[in-house]
Amino acid sequence: MDDWDKEQTSQPVELTAGKAYDIKVEYFEHYGGSNLHLSWTPPGAAKAPVPASAFRLPADFDYDGPVASAVQPDGRTLLLDFAQPLTTPPADLTSHLTAVIGGAAWPLGRARLDASDPSRLLLALKEPVVGRGGEAVVRYDGEGGLEDGDGAIEPYVSFGGNTSTYQLSTPWAKDVGPDNAHPEYPRPQLTRDQWRNLNGSWQFAAAKEGEKPPVGQRLKERILVPYPVESKLSGVERHEDRMWYRRTFTVPADWKVGDKKRLRLNFDAVDWQAEVYVNGTRVADHRGGYDRFSADVTDALRPGRTQELIVGVYDPTDAADGENPPMGKQRLDPSGIFYTPSSGIWQTVWMEPVATDHVDTLKLTPDVPGEALTAEVRGVRDGVPVTATAYDGRRVVGTATGRAGKPLTVPVPSPHLWSPDDPHLYQLKVTVGRGTSADRVESYFGMRSIAVKEVDGKQRTVLNGKPIFSMATLDQGFWPDGLHTAPTDEALAYDLKMHKRMGFNSVRKHIKVEPDRWYYWADRLGLMVWQDMPAMNTVTPSEKAQAQYEHEMKRMIDQHISSPSIAIWVTFNESWGQYGGPKVPELAKGWDPTRLIDGASGWNDTGNGDLADIHAYPGPGDPRPDASRAGVTGEYGGLGLAIPGHAWPVQHTYVGVDKDQYTEEYLKLLDKVRELVACNGSSGAVYTQITDVEGELNGLLTYDRKEIKPDVERLRRAHQALIRDAANPASMECTT
Repeated sequence: MDDWDKEQTSQPVELTAGKAYDIKVEYFEHYGGSNLHLSWTPPGAAKAPVPASAFRLPADFDYDGPVASAVQPDGRTLLLDFAQPLTTPPADLTSHLTAVIGGAAWPLGRARLDASDPSRLLLALKEPVVGRGGEAVVRYDGEGGLEDGDGAIEPYVSFGGNTSTYQLSTPWAKDVGPDNAHPEYPRPQLTRDQWRNLNGSWQFAAAKEGEKPPVGQRLKERILVPYPVESKLSGVERHEDRMWYRRTFTVPADWKVGDKKRLRLNFDAVDWQAEVYVNGTRVADHRGGYDRFSADVTDALRPGRTQELIVGVYDPTDAADGENPPMGKQRLDPSGIFYTPSSGIWQTVWMEPVATDHVDTLKLTPDVPGEALTAEVRGVRDGVPVTATAYDGRRVVGTATGRAGKPLTVPVPSPHLWSPDDPHLYQLKVTVGRGTSADRVESYFGMRSIAVKEVDGKQRTVLNGKPIFSMATLDQGFWPDGLHTAPTDEALAYDLKMHKRMGFNSVRKHIKVEPDRWYYWADRLGLMVWQDMPAMNTVTPSEKAQAQYEHEMKRMIDQHISSPSIAIWVTFNESWGQYGGPKVPELAKGWDPTRLIDGASGWNDTGNGDLADIHAYPGPGDPRPDASRAGVTGEYGGLGLAIPGHAWPVQHTYVGVDKDQYTEEYLKLLDKVRELVACNGSSGAVYTQITDVEGELNGLLTYDRKEIKPDVERLRRAHQALIRDAANPASMECTT
């Protein structure tokens, strides 16, 4: 079996307790590092690693080193357990010891003996070890003066485990609590004055298939919404396929719900299937882990009383008997490039009073040549009066009136165009209906165009009619404490602000869809977004799964279609769950003809869409524009650097580099990107990646966002120079 991630199981063998056996394991190493783990499954028990205590050295083997070792629960101490008492270790003993934990060299502090047992040597760790498994390897060179009663201890290598319970956290985790769980208005492109946030502490319980909702029942556990059930911030920290959420709420009397207004209950994202009950009445059912859904719950309310809200969730993730929903990198058994699931409610839950005729969504399409904005009001009965007014600051720039059911054309004369260098945004006010019953909402928009056209003899991407090179990172949007959910809004914006600090003008949101506020920050800061559709499992999907994938992709496009930062829709990544040949890219282009379509990022190119995209590690690849498409490198780089105390132990990188050479190695790869622009007309490159993620240690930032690996200023200057030169491709000289 030539597959490093598939566990191999022997035929059953009989072993007698207390009897010694010789065990011989043969395996071949195709490429990569040597790695062998041995587990057993005793009768009536679960599979578990064979413990170190089960192994014995040959009787004639003279060994005085440690017989066991492990990182201790505090994550800051490494215990070496000897069979005999030791003498007091020299002060400089650790200069003769090396520790590699989870694949990374670990800095050691002082060594001391356990006061209650001199056979136990305790090594202080200068950085804490995260409690995520992994092996601890300690080497002693025999020259540090470590002794027992018989003299000097010989050189040794000790292999131990990790029993740490220390957890990695971002700087913002300390700010999170029941009264500060994403309190910001969650829908920046469609705002109303009155609303109430329902995030905070909810009751919680695991559920079974077919259970009735626990109406009127108090659930035993608590969960902090909107953090996924598996996350540290949720307070639950385990996966459940099925679960119940419960809380109560009251409706403010001044909202006049039931008289002049209706009550709308909004769920910004629940992964994956949700059923919603208000006072025992089923008010909503939804499938899709990345899009908003809402329900009019007015008729389920009890006048003048506290209301009960119950949400049932089912999330199979990648279970073999599941529906194979779009899930991105989530896996029930995370390892390598796949990560911990984010099940349940993971974005804001909130409510708002709305008029009977009210706006559900706004579709805002800039027309740069026509100096206008097309505004489509959705969710309103045809024929209801609509007025839209655009502002630049306080100055009115254009107004249009009409009737619902037909697009409005709002004049924007001499438009101030949106770009990464100048992310100018206009404000928009929309009124539906008249008088006191009217629905009034506010929004914003950017005036810009994105296309592919021939420049200097090659097809290239152009923004507002001018060539632009998209210099991006791969941004997977995971957090060690919140998983899919950033701890706070400040955290959500941080990664994007770091993109700008390092001189990037783009970001590829990799097989995940973010909350609306993430796109709001991208719009404001000025970053062009490559937006991936979250992938299904890598298996060939069923027709039912394909239909769900297309449904969720259309929902993604519809929800975020007005965001000026989104430049590219990516329909498939590296053939994961890919099907249908050119069908799906064509669907995406039909749903949004104003943006570029990357039909297959990586390989399995279907030949259509607007971009020819290849991946190469470390690369970059050699994307060639063709007769109708620009060429881009959808992924490259992956330089790995583990920072002790700031990473999960399991190490996965594409290329390991030394800390002192990290920036130099990065800039060498960027020089190759420059060559592709000058010689082949490349229009974009995506570096993997902005942060470490769980077992992947190839981020420019650590997973906890506390350490920045490269020289930020050098990267900024190099990126800005490349983007500037690529805007005038005729001036770039090909030297290879």
